[in-house]
Amino acid sequence: MQGLMMDMPLLVSSLLQHAARHYGDVEIVSRRVEGDIHRYTYSDCHERSKKLADAFVRTGTAVGDRIATLAWNGYRHMEMYYAVGGLGGVVHTINPRLHPEQIAWIINHAGDTHLAFDLTFLPIIEAIAAKCPTVKTWVAMCDPDKQPKSDKIPNLVNYEAFLAGGSADYRWPQLDERTACGLCYTSGTTGNPKGAMYSNRSTVLHAYGAALPDAMGASSRDSILPVVPMFHVNAWGLPYICPLVGAKMVFPGPALDGKSVYELMEAEGVTYSAGVPTVWLGLLQHVGSIGAKFSSLRRTVIGGSACPPAMIRAFNDQYGVEVIHAWGMTELSPLGTLSRLQLKHEKLPEAAQRKILEKQGHVIFGIDMKIVGDDGKSLPWDGKTFGNLLVRGPWVIKEYFRGEGGDPLEYDPDGRGWFPTGDVATIDADGYMQITDRSKDVIKSGGEWISTIDLENLAIAHPAVANAAVIGVAHPKWDERPLLIVAKKPGAEVSKEELLAFYEGKIAKWWTPDDVQFVEAIPLGATGKILKTKLREQFADYKLPTA
Repeated sequence: MQGLMMDMPLLVSSLLQHAARHYGDVEIVSRRVEGDIHRYTYSDCHERSKKLADAFVRTGTAVGDRIATLAWNGYRHMEMYYAVGGLGGVVHTINPRLHPEQIAWIINHAGDTHLAFDLTFLPIIEAIAAKCPTVKTWVAMCDPDKQPKSDKIPNLVNYEAFLAGGSADYRWPQLDERTACGLCYTSGTTGNPKGAMYSNRSTVLHAYGAALPDAMGASSRDSILPVVPMFHVNAWGLPYICPLVGAKMVFPGPALDGKSVYELMEAEGVTYSAGVPTVWLGLLQHVGSIGAKFSSLRRTVIGGSACPPAMIRAFNDQYGVEVIHAWGMTELSPLGTLSRLQLKHEKLPEAAQRKILEKQGHVIFGIDMKIVGDDGKSLPWDGKTFGNLLVRGPWVIKEYFRGEGGDPLEYDPDGRGWFPTGDVATIDADGYMQITDRSKDVIKSGGEWISTIDLENLAIAHPAVANAAVIGVAHPKWDERPLLIVAKKPGAEVSKEELLAFYEGKIAKWWTPDDVQFVEAIPLGATGKILKTKLREQFADYKLPTA
C-alpha cells in the first residue's frame, strides 16, 4: 500500500517559483562587471528567468541540452541557472581560471550548444571560439550599449536582446525530477577533467540539507553574500538555498579583494557569507589595516581547503564572527560535512570546543560516510585511526559524465555503492571527520586544484630535463603551492628561470610552480612510480621564496 500524497516532482524551477510567490519583494543585489550596483527582487528574477527560458526554447533548445556559462556571481548568472535548469536543460558552469585549452576541451566534451559570458572573459572567448564547433551562439552578458564586436566570435548576441525574445508567460515544464540540471567538471587532477552531472532531485535535496540549522543554517533573516564563485560547484548550492529560505542575496561580481568585499558587506547588511580561506585572509587583512569591525556579519562558511585555526580564532575572538568549517567535493554537489557543536559539547572547555570546530565536521542527513583500510574493511571511529574516506547519498554522483574515469564506486557486500573521495581522514566517536592527507598528489592552492601530473609532464618535455616531480609546499596565503623538483640530463644545463618560463602559455599562470629545486635523481619505487613520500621527507624543512 502506498501513501495518498500529491505527486509533485522536486524541480529547481520550484525553488525560484516559491521565492517569487512568498518572498517576492526580497532583494537580489549585484555588483556588476561595469562596477555599478544592480538591484531587483526574486519576483523580477523569476519573470526574467522565464523569459530567458522561453528564448532558449524558441532557438530549439531541448531537454538535456548543455548550455555553458563563463561568468562571475551576479543576477544574470542566477537567471541562467534557473532558465536553463527550469526548461530541462543543463547549466554547465565553467571555471575561467583554467587554461583556455582546457576550457575548450571541456566545452567540446560537454557538447555545449550555447555559452553565456561576462565581458571580463571576452579574450578567452576570442581565443577558443573557433575551437568549439558545438556552440551555436555566444551570449555577451551585458547591456546592449556595452555589446562587444569581434570578428573572432561567430553568432555573437547580446544577453538582454536575446532575453527580450522570450515571453514571461512561459510555464515551467513538469519534468521528471531525475532530469539533469547542472554540470560541473573537476579540475582534471588525473588525466582529463571529469564531469559531475546533477539532477533536479539531487539539487533540491542538497539545498534542503544545506539549509538545515546544523549545516549552513540559512534563513529568511539573512543577507547572504556568496564569495565562493558560481562556477565553483554552484557556489556551494547558495543560489538554490537562498530562494528556498527567502534570504536576501548579495553578489560581489568580479571585485573579490578585501576592501570591495568589506564595503559591500557593510552597505548591504550582510549577515552571512561563504568562501575559501584565501579570500578571508584578504578580508581580515583589510579590516585589520583600517581598524574596522563588522556591523552585521555574524557567520561565514569556510571550505575549499582546510581553514587555518588562526583564522577561525581571528574571526571569532576579534570580530565576533562564527566560522563554520566545511568539507565537500564537486562529486558531492558539494556539501559533505560541516562543523557545528552539539548540545553535549556546550559544557566542554573552550579549548576542547575549538578542537572540534577545527575539524571538517559532521555529516547531515543525506550523506553517509566511513573510513576503510586498503583492504576495504571499515576502520574504527576513534579520532586517531585514519583511512580512505568513502561517502554515499542522494547528492553524491554514481558515475562521471560520458563514463570518464570508469566506474568510481566501491561496493559493499550489500550491493550499495560508496564513492571514494581520494581523501584520507579520521572520524571520532561523535562522528566528526578530519582530513589528514590526500591519497592523490593533487595540490590545492587557494581552494583551487592544481594537477601535479600536468606540471611534471610539461617539465619533462624540456630537452634538459631527465625527470621531474611536483609536490605541494605549505604557503601562508595560498595554503600550499607547487614546488618543481628536477633531475637534469647528464651534461645538460638549465636554470630555474628557464624552466619556469617553459610553462608560459601552456598552463594557467597561477599553476606555475613557485620555485625549482635540482636533485641528482628522482626517487622511484619498484614499479617506476615517483616516491613523493621520499621527496616530502627530503624537502620537509624547505621554505618557498614566495612565503
